[in-house]
Amino acid sequence: MPPYLKSGAALGVLLMLSTAPVIAQEKLTLERVFASPDLAGPQPRALKLSPDGTLVTLLKPRADEKERLDLWAIDTRTGKQRMLVDSRKTGSGAALSEAEKMQRERDRSVAGSTGITSYDWSPDGKSILVPVDGDLYLAALDGKVQRLTDTPDGELNGVVSPKGGFVSFVRGGNLFVQPIGGAERQVTQGASDTVSWGVAEFVAQEEMDRRTGYWWSPDDSLIAVARVDESPVGIVTRTAIGGEGTTVYQQRYPAAGTPNAIVDLYVMKPDGSGQVKVDLGSDRDIYLARVDWAKDGRTLYVQREARDQKRLDLLAVDPATGKAKVILSETAKSWINLSDNFHPLSGGDFLWWSEKSGHGHLYRVHDGKWTALTSGDWEVKALVAVDEKAGLAYFTGNRETPLEQQLYSAPITRPAAARQITASGWWNDAVMDAAASRAVITRQNSDQPKQVYLADNSGKQLQWLSENALKGDHPYAPYLASHIKTRFGTIKAADGTTLYTKIMTPPIEPGKRYPVFMIHYGGPGGGRQVTNTWSGALSQYLVDRGWIVFAVDNRGTPDRGKAFEDHLYRAMGTVEVTDQLAGVDWLKAQSFVDPKRIATYGWSYGGYMSLKLLEKAPGVFAAAVAGAPVTKWELYDTHYTERYLGMPQDKPSAYPASGAIDEAVKISDPLMLIHGMSDDNVVFENATALMAKMQGAAVPFEMMAYPGQTHRVGGPGISVHLWHTIEDFLARRGIAPDAAKP
Repeated sequence: MPPYLKSGAALGVLLMLSTAPVIAQEKLTLERVFASPDLAGPQPRALKLSPDGTLVTLLKPRADEKERLDLWAIDTRTGKQRMLVDSRKTGSGAALSEAEKMQRERDRSVAGSTGITSYDWSPDGKSILVPVDGDLYLAALDGKVQRLTDTPDGELNGVVSPKGGFVSFVRGGNLFVQPIGGAERQVTQGASDTVSWGVAEFVAQEEMDRRTGYWWSPDDSLIAVARVDESPVGIVTRTAIGGEGTTVYQQRYPAAGTPNAIVDLYVMKPDGSGQVKVDLGSDRDIYLARVDWAKDGRTLYVQREARDQKRLDLLAVDPATGKAKVILSETAKSWINLSDNFHPLSGGDFLWWSEKSGHGHLYRVHDGKWTALTSGDWEVKALVAVDEKAGLAYFTGNRETPLEQQLYSAPITRPAAARQITASGWWNDAVMDAAASRAVITRQNSDQPKQVYLADNSGKQLQWLSENALKGDHPYAPYLASHIKTRFGTIKAADGTTLYTKIMTPPIEPGKRYPVFMIHYGGPGGGRQVTNTWSGALSQYLVDRGWIVFAVDNRGTPDRGKAFEDHLYRAMGTVEVTDQLAGVDWLKAQSFVDPKRIATYGWSYGGYMSLKLLEKAPGVFAAAVAGAPVTKWELYDTHYTERYLGMPQDKPSAYPASGAIDEAVKISDPLMLIHGMSDDNVVFENATALMAKMQGAAVPFEMMAYPGQTHRVGGPGISVHLWHTIEDFLARRGIAPDAAKP
């Protein structure tokens, strides 16, 4: 389940900078927090190096409309920037198809964005495929843009083939292939309301981080294409209630314990001929997790995940016959986490990521023999690049501290200590060119919003691509004087486990006690709150108003090893609640905290946590806000829910104890329930089920529903309304800071 903090603005931190210039202080308002330009300055996305390494391309928000993205390029030799594709001038303004809207909703990096949200370089580096408003355009580096499609149906998943001979896309549930300079051709048949080709099914997009349903071979000669049959999947009647009308969707939604889509995999030529069905085994109730081609195109690698997610098989498939053999299997007592770190090497070896040691590490596999390339009580996160000639792998991880992320290199031929490439004190992300000769590093910390620089493969900075310094005319410069430093700390869980915390406080006056705005997510798989990252101005706004902002990452959250995460196996709503309450105990022991004015807030799994906290600990919180909460896990999707709770039909089932409906009658503290009325992820029925239970038991609560809003409640005007609503709720309950009282 995605770790949403609504409105696209996570509750982040801004720190007082000792070097801040003397600038007239302005008052930070909610209206300015969510207005354009972004207070964090330029926030480039989708950074890529051109095939020849001379350009860095990126999607950049407009200064006057931060939700709209355009395609830009930066010359790596001169540092000169220029817009390649203006989404306002290029786009038709046509409404997106429902399929594309939902794809964007699944991809949290572009949810709520307009304009250009993805692009794909041609292998020759001469052009870029750009989707805009449901159609495809081919942009040359000289600024000329050629429209490739112009149809009522939108095109999904457009890419340029590896050798650059074709453009491919999905339209109307079928795969189309268009030779560069030629006419498009439909290469699959039989799409319908329940059957589609080349598109990832709901749970693959939402929970498996698989965004596509087709894969080109390296030499352009073959395509592996998934066929998805959703006819067995149950239907959720999703009523998209908007401000100007209501649209009813019969959405195929695989709720926990119910049938999934049937997914088959075929290999075919670019014209659709020679179709061969891949043998995925006799068990049809599996997940197609990952698909990759060998470097020579002679083998298709498929990761097949069991329905209970306790077994993951790597299949080697002969693309000529579809015959498959299992070349690697992993099993677990709880569940197996998927990754994108599989990498085929020349000669048949491959790199594999596994948590079999208790922590996520890289292995080289040769004829079934595993060699650990990294080890220790830390996590390898993302494999960034592999340089076979130099014998090095580049990857991100958190060896030094779970609060930060670094780029490392390590040999791929033998075990050795990983070499840290990026500087400590930062959270770093990276992309590299195909030769692994240069890297584009995006770094941030709680003092500094995202900066981007070009580096060589040793980490030496070559040039700034976006320095984004907090000075001069930076959008946040007028507010620097009030910044408060975030303090990171630790507390102990009931079993002695170390938990990380963060806290921001207003300037403390001796003898004065302050209210607390406590934020949480708490679920497995994502949503960590305590990291050394810059997340926006909302927390600073709250601190300016007189709130203490506090968070703790409980047992069950990721990046601390498998045992740390496994605490929630078949036990949601247990230790994460206990650990959050340990955070409250620590707060109440501080002389500057008002123990009677602690409010708690969460969204998605965090909203569920708000409910569980009120149910398990009445009287501890002065009020709670539950945004888009799962209230009944039987209503949530198969892949996420069954991973942690098993099947609802299991005996004994973990579902009754983990739900938030039955014990809702115990809630006695003030509760604000918030939900988007068009939410297709945590469907609105979760809210109505809770409402009905509490109303039937005469339990009071407050509710704010947002017509037309999905799981992400936010956007121009909406974000401001949402947070004014939360503020008003807390003020009426007598919890607001003195400075914020009317």
